[in-house]
Amino acid sequence: MVGYVCRLATCVLLACVACGRFSAPEARPLQTVPRVELDRYLGTWYEIAKYPHRFQEGCVASTAAYARLSDGRIRVENECREGTPDGKVRRAIGVAEIVTGDPSNAKLTVQFFWPFRGDYWIIELDADYRFAVVGHPSREYLWILSRHPHLEEGVYQQLLRKIEAQGYDLSRIQRTLQPGG
Repeated sequence: MVGYVCRLATCVLLACVACGRFSAPEARPLQTVPRVELDRYLGTWYEIAKYPHRFQEGCVASTAAYARLSDGRIRVENECREGTPDGKVRRAIGVAEIVTGDPSNAKLTVQFFWPFRGDYWIIELDADYRFAVVGHPSREYLWILSRHPHLEEGVYQQLLRKIEAQGYDLSRIQRTLQPGG
């Protein structure tokens, strides 16, 4: 019985680590933007760059669309094409909620399938909502987003400097192929 409990506890711990719930402490906590007006944030965003992960393997022309649901939560629809901008469409639909007690609206949790949720923290946001950077407190996830399929190189480089200052490893960032690019 003791062996079974130890194996179960180990599995739970590994699952929590995989979900980012118990991650190695960083030099300082990840900083979010001071305020997000969610209604301005809604709509379609194009993925400019990311930390690559298995669930996005082979994805190009990636987008994320956010829409308010009647209960106040946010519908999240991630879409990409397999291999080329004309490839087969892959889509994932989830729901996001503002983290309770966060007055900035910059910390959300997203759930694509039960019971797993992930942190979605907005760590950079243009004053005109033209581009944004989304991260995770573990610094294992990162996305650079834009309202257009392409981002000016100077803006991209500026975002990289800000991302690096937040403790992200720039060598892991992978640009996302978008149509016309």
